[in-house]
Amino acid sequence: MAYVVNGEELETDEQGFLLAADYRDEVVEAIAAAEGIALTDRHWTVVRYLRDAYRDHGHTPNFRNLLKGLGEVLPDCDSKSLYDLFPTGPAKQGAKVAGLPQPLGKGGY
Repeated sequence: MAYVVNGEELETDEQGFLLAADYRDEVVEAIAAAEGIALTDRHWTVVRYLRDAYRDHGHTPNFRNLLKGLGEVLPDCDSKSLYDLFPTGPAKQGAKVAGLPQPLGKGGY
């Protein structure tokens, strides 16, 4: 599966994760549409958090650390609200929608 953004085809793995991070907002919109996700401000907050974590650490956080970190940015953030945003898994699907490579292990470290 590949995504086409502004006429450019982006390389993905077999699960639809980008092989190289792409921080353009158009990429997020294209992947979210392919995942059937209508983006809200809360989605964008998670996307920005995941992108920052990836830039700072070279990988995305696992679900537990994602929930803990987002608690500082989204005060009413809990497991259910994250699964409402990213139903197939906030750590993995969130990273995919953010335009990041597939997380390590079970949702990253």
